[in-house]
Amino acid sequence: MEWIGAGSLLAWVWLLLGQGFFWRTDVRLPARRDPERWPSVAVVVPARDEAAVLPDSLPSLLGQKYPGRAEVFLVDDGSTDGTGAVARELAAARGGLPLTVSSPGEPGPGWTGKLWALRHGTALARERVEPEYLLLTDADIAHEPDSLRELVAAARSAELDLVSQMARLRVVTRWERLIVPAFVYFFGQLYPFRWVNRPGARTAAAAGGCVLLRREAAERAGIPETIRHAVIDDVTLARAVKRSGGTIWLGLADRVASVRPYPRPADLWRMVSRSAYAQLRHRPLLLLGTVLGLTLVYLVPPVALVAGAAGGDPATAALGGAAWAVMCGTYLPMLRHYGQPWWTAPLLPFTALLYALMTVDSAVQHHRGRGAAWKGRTYPKP
Repeated sequence: MEWIGAGSLLAWVWLLLGQGFFWRTDVRLPARRDPERWPSVAVVVPARDEAAVLPDSLPSLLGQKYPGRAEVFLVDDGSTDGTGAVARELAAARGGLPLTVSSPGEPGPGWTGKLWALRHGTALARERVEPEYLLLTDADIAHEPDSLRELVAAARSAELDLVSQMARLRVVTRWERLIVPAFVYFFGQLYPFRWVNRPGARTAAAAGGCVLLRREAAERAGIPETIRHAVIDDVTLARAVKRSGGTIWLGLADRVASVRPYPRPADLWRMVSRSAYAQLRHRPLLLLGTVLGLTLVYLVPPVALVAGAAGGDPATAALGGAAWAVMCGTYLPMLRHYGQPWWTAPLLPFTALLYALMTVDSAVQHHRGRGAAWKGRTYPKP
């Protein structure tokens, strides 16, 4: 057991120092200044059965204080709950930026629903606005009034083709507090923001809830056609932009937030499991490696500490305790970012166990033909 504890501690030393300082939460929008001319922007919002959250999100887009020309295009992707009607009512009651609501019909062969909706929305925007930038944002994302202005100023000042912010997710219920900060923490561990933002690095990622994309960069990368099959569309989009020579940036948001509630554990489980196996490219060996990695990194430390203490093996207990302490230390910045108490950091191994189970369940559902299921649609392996 001692050598397993030592391996876990070594893994945490590497993660602490060699994984792009993923645990830090200070990556915010780069320094920016107002451009001499504000470019035109089309805000494209794909929406499927989002009537319940639109009153908390859409008015924030319509109310953007943007000095240039901007219009909002909400694409109603086959909703059955009156999403399009709710959007029109909100626009009529609140005013603000012009809103166009349209529907693209059922997705074409090989297309996921969201990317089919983005294809329709961006095409419509090109006809109406001829935008220099596209703000791709989800229907459950609320923006502070200066959000669009700040995104465009950052893109212009740093000469970025893609600027993405990881929206602050909701943490109200007990399960949201347990699962959500860890979700962002694990995402940053997989895609360290500093590596994403380094032009020469291969790492590329974006957060789909808030992506400002230069139209020329989208056209150069063939977006969305070249990524039409992607279930994890945000990461795939960022890879396509970076691969085509574009510059990208990803960081945490202070003024962009998700309003979608996850009141039950099952809701959070579905959020993670619907795309976890797709993240592993549907490969069983990657699934096995992920489960073993999560076990070594997150589960071994507390087990080694308890087993060593109970079995009279102080070396094993010390190694496990040291690894657990480093783990908790790297998690504290994310807990502070989400306003959660420090004493919840030692619960991270339990949360990691839940994520391992969600990932295995994602693979099981895929092999049962129910993989990547979302709001009535199931997408097979591309």
